[in-house]
Amino acid sequence: MATTELKSDAIFELLKRFLETEEGIAVKNKVNLVYQFNIAPKKMGIDEVIYTIDLKKGEVIKGQYEGGKPDATFSLKDEDFIKLSNGKLNPQIAFMRGALKIKGSLSAAQKFTPDIFPKPAKL
Repeated sequence: MATTELKSDAIFELLKRFLETEEGIAVKNKVNLVYQFNIAPKKMGIDEVIYTIDLKKGEVIKGQYEGGKPDATFSLKDEDFIKLSNGKLNPQIAFMRGALKIKGSLSAAQKFTPDIFPKPAKL
């Protein structure tokens, strides 16, 4: 397993805390699916760090999903995940350009939108 530091690590940590809030619980109850993210520092498929976002239980785990198969698995680069999570990259466009790869249920994948991520606080 790679011990690569990713910029995305901070977003997954924020998401973990967000899912404990009322707004996060509402998102969890609405989506109720499990997603796995394979985040690559530079090039997809190399030194990927795996995260699981379990919106059935409301948890974010570093590592593979251990309750069977995730509903959808996304593979993308760290910088693209950052753009995706803050709404600067449209998931459909990223998929069509090959910057985002999806395995599993496409209908489940379509339910994963940037709305799931907490909005950054404005200073």
